[in-house]
Amino acid sequence: MYAFCIAMAVLARPPRASAQQQTEPSQQTAQQPSGLFQLGQSQLEQAPSELARSEQAQQGQQQQPAAAHGAATSGQTSSDQKPGDANNSQATNQGGLPSKDRLFYTLPNFLTVENSAQTPPLTAGQKFKITLRSSFDYVQYPWYAALAGISQAENSEPGYGQGAQGYAKRFGQEFADGTIENFMVNAVVPSLLHTDPRYYQLGKGGFWHRTEYALSRLVITRTDAGNHMFNFAEIGGSAAAAAISTYSYHPQADKNLANTASVWGTQMGYDALSIFAKEFWPDIRRKIKKKHSGDQD
Repeated sequence: MYAFCIAMAVLARPPRASAQQQTEPSQQTAQQPSGLFQLGQSQLEQAPSELARSEQAQQGQQQQPAAAHGAATSGQTSSDQKPGDANNSQATNQGGLPSKDRLFYTLPNFLTVENSAQTPPLTAGQKFKITLRSSFDYVQYPWYAALAGISQAENSEPGYGQGAQGYAKRFGQEFADGTIENFMVNAVVPSLLHTDPRYYQLGKGGFWHRTEYALSRLVITRTDAGNHMFNFAEIGGSAAAAAISTYSYHPQADKNLANTASVWGTQMGYDALSIFAKEFWPDIRRKIKKKHSGDQD
């Protein structure tokens, strides 16, 4: 009986696994984390490349709006160069277009370029329209009225006489002289010779250096291509304007070469003063604004 119980206990016990069978589960368990580690390592190795591709895609998306904006700006610049676009903002932001600046906040200063070495050329139509705008600006009327008063006080060109009639004739003469000279110097001759009637401010250096540069613009001008040449528009244009006015509507006694030279010299003197003011006016304007802003603070 005792032997039978021992035999049943031995048969009921589960068989013992072999050494090989015991090691296989442990090997499988060990291999399973190894596979997960290899998968994680592979993903980590691929992550930088995926991140780089993601950044490249984002940069491409950012470049597309920038390219579209550049194309729009380029198109706008091209359209800004069309004739007749003469009503634009300050010379410092004009991009070659005329400004709305005024010397001492009064006299037209529409043909001055500040701090701009490269600007697109003006078309012939723009040259004429800017000249027309400045010649008939509202400030010109009191300016020519003052010149007529000075002329009458000095009794220059006595053929006009005195009184209201003499003053009216002198006013018409001053207005016509200035208008013809403006068109000859800033529109007619520059359009024929493809020169630039604008004044390019130097804006740096000492007082005498800038004064010399400004006065030299009476004889040196800039072409539409950006080169330099003799200023036929200023010298020849103003001389032609003086001859046209003297021999057309000035008194008969004053229709001579001497009076023509006098008119030409007067116009050249006004132009010299104007150029001098154009060179230094931006500095004066900035100081006035700085002082005004300082007073407000």
